[in-house]
Amino acid sequence: MKYTLLLLLFSPLFTFSQETLYETLDHDGLTREFVIHIPPGYSADTPVPLMFSLHGFTSNNDFNLLYTGFNSIADTANFIVVYPQGTLTAAGASHWNVGGFTSGSTTDDVGFFDALIDEISSNYSINPDRVYSTGMSNGGYMSFLLACQISSKIAAIASVTGSMTPTTYNECNPDHPTPVLQIHGTTDGTVSYEGGAGWSESIPDVLDYWINHNNCDTEAVVTSFEDVDSSDGSTAEHYVWDSGDNGVTTEHIKVTGGGHDWPGAWGNMDINASIEVWKFFMRFDINGNLDSSVNDVVEIDHARTLLKVVDILGRETSVVKNQMLFYIFSDGTTEKIFFTE
Repeated sequence: MKYTLLLLLFSPLFTFSQETLYETLDHDGLTREFVIHIPPGYSADTPVPLMFSLHGFTSNNDFNLLYTGFNSIADTANFIVVYPQGTLTAAGASHWNVGGFTSGSTTDDVGFFDALIDEISSNYSINPDRVYSTGMSNGGYMSFLLACQISSKIAAIASVTGSMTPTTYNECNPDHPTPVLQIHGTTDGTVSYEGGAGWSESIPDVLDYWINHNNCDTEAVVTSFEDVDSSDGSTAEHYVWDSGDNGVTTEHIKVTGGGHDWPGAWGNMDINASIEVWKFFMRFDINGNLDSSVNDVVEIDHARTLLKVVDILGRETSVVKNQMLFYIFSDGTTEKIFFTE
């Protein structure tokens, strides 16, 4: 499939239909897996943004594709979204090597992403000034690490329930102002808002780092989101530290009462984290503010085929009785199905 796509790219009149493909890349002695979603509006004639969406610790890329819903947003906004798969620790947990709680890992994930950007850019028409990374939990930590260590290829990042490890924090050396969005719950029981000694920086400290690096205003403009779902036990506020170099901002969506959640999928339902992430990314490229207006993000219906069936933990499976299953289709949509005896 990859060979066929590469040949078709040379035709200036060719336009891709919407596709979700399972691919691999050999790097550092390992065969690394990733899912890549090509929107229906993609054409080899027009470079498009590239966004990485990274799963959390012990999770996987299929489950991340499932709950983020980025495929539908990519179809509307015309960008390519990639869901890489982390490697396994000695204990068998999928992870991204960010130091701190993953300090025993020997995986070169920064090198993998560096090579993956080059690989995708060689096969598709990518705007090199508009490469973004977001992720949940460990995926958020990894997004920060990419902004710190290969900033020449990363325009902006967004972390949902993640943070920076002390290793990332102390060794961070970005070479340009970098827009950062942090979405985090104040009662997160997995990645504490106040940080964890020796393995995770506090969210206020992380924000202060990027406010200072970006030379933003020290006082935030704060806007409350409407509490549209009072039953979720949480509320959300948007903090914006504006006027950074090159027009960049440092931003925080603070979910008071929120846990280790992806808002809009579970937990807080006043916002949709995936939409907020793209609304943030679309305003910036690697050179700063694009003065983009925030457009509406809607889902598009497409002809679809079934890609795979996964269970509640994101593991590929066959049809089984008395278990909730998720059917993942080629257009990025999913269906929850429960088979009973």
